[in-house]
Amino acid sequence: MIELLSYPFMQRALLAGTLIGIACAVIGTYVVLKGLSFIGAGIAHASFGGVALGFLLNVNPVLTAVVFCLGTAWGIGLVARKGHVKEDTAVGVFFASTMAFGILVIGLMHGYNVDLFGYLFGSIVAVSRSDVWMILGLSAAVLFLVWVFFKELLFVTFDAEMAAVTGVPAGRIYFLLISLMAITVVLSIKVVGIVLVSALLVTPAAAAYQMTENFRRMMALAVLIGVCSSVGGLLLSWKLDTAPGATIVLVSTLIFFLAASVSPRRRGLRHGD
Repeated sequence: MIELLSYPFMQRALLAGTLIGIACAVIGTYVVLKGLSFIGAGIAHASFGGVALGFLLNVNPVLTAVVFCLGTAWGIGLVARKGHVKEDTAVGVFFASTMAFGILVIGLMHGYNVDLFGYLFGSIVAVSRSDVWMILGLSAAVLFLVWVFFKELLFVTFDAEMAAVTGVPAGRIYFLLISLMAITVVLSIKVVGIVLVSALLVTPAAAAYQMTENFRRMMALAVLIGVCSSVGGLLLSWKLDTAPGATIVLVSTLIFFLAASVSPRRRGLRHGD
């Protein structure tokens, strides 16, 4: 194990996995409590179009994915709020159209691009030094904004209407939240891939939700589970010679089922019956 940690690529992978585990858990806490999991999945798949566009234009795919996902998140929010349709309907529209756009862009490229399809399933062991710095910067920005707007985000998560009545700009805070979701999704696709990133956003927080009803404690537990899933999944994948992204997600899923099996909520329901 000590020898494994001496490899620079593994050091970068562990650092990237830890940062993403923290960021996903923090934002995922709001996502789970506010019921935005489907929006997270829609944004995750929208990133495929942004990544493909980056390869087509020969620019950093992560930068185009950030812009693309932010546009998708805001589009979902605007259509849901101004278009008189439900959020899940808006997500369905953008989910299909952005994936179709990505496929269209792939058709405009010449030949098969391995790097592009690497984003679909993740490549944490291929994370470069520049990737680590980018993940660090984006994670720091996300966590800083959560810290600054912690009370407002908490209020809007539990009761948006009351928050608006008391003077909190609920609409702006909602768009801030889905923007943070979009950024978190993009910084995570290098680790677990577009296909699985929504699971890393939701599962650690969902596991923590099984164990406590206290918001701060739930967020702390989600961070612990997210980091353990990322680091443990990476090391386990090396040991078993399996896909790192898939192993990370499966480890977090296993933790979720373990938490659900011993959940105080479940015991409370049984006693209530």
